[in-house]
Amino acid sequence: MAQDFNSRDPQTPEFWSERFEKDFTPWDRAGVPEALRAFVAASPQPLNTLIPGCGSGYEVACLADAGWDVTAIDFSAAAVAAAHRALPQHASRILQADFFRYSPSRPLDLIYERAFLCALPRDRWPAIAQRWAELLRPGALLAGFFFFDEKPKGPPFGASAGELEALLSPHFERINDQAVSDSVEVFAGRERWQIWQRKAG
Repeated sequence: MAQDFNSRDPQTPEFWSERFEKDFTPWDRAGVPEALRAFVAASPQPLNTLIPGCGSGYEVACLADAGWDVTAIDFSAAAVAAAHRALPQHASRILQADFFRYSPSRPLDLIYERAFLCALPRDRWPAIAQRWAELLRPGALLAGFFFFDEKPKGPPFGASAGELEALLSPHFERINDQAVSDSVEVFAGRERWQIWQRKAG
């Protein structure tokens, strides 16, 4: 189906908007992953959370309904519109914004990663990791799903375990790593739920 699309650069909002407009979203599970539900249930307190590249944003309802302060952002107008349609009661929490320029109104406890890193080419990853580190105070968490695949083409763009470790370990320590059993087809068998904690300094 790639030949049906005019936008070929996943670094642009137009790439993602065209896919939402044509209802081509194979990464969209239309629900909330079990690992996130378990994480929310086990958390001793609500966490101020940012969801970058939120797409349809189903997780927003899960977090907000649990009493968490959550903001979701996407630079694609069509993605934000889809999220507003899916979650009209939480539309005020879903914003069109560029992750690299967005500044939260108060310190974050958590950034939730769900197909944001793997949506962008690997040469953008150091900037993403740096921005994660800038947005999270020491002790805060980066938690979510990380895609492991070494095929050169994407999206999704995968990493090896060593590549992800090298990318994140300067600023983060991995404190949880689990297999995922309810992946959508495009990620099946190649993603893991991980929690990384921001190091001091």
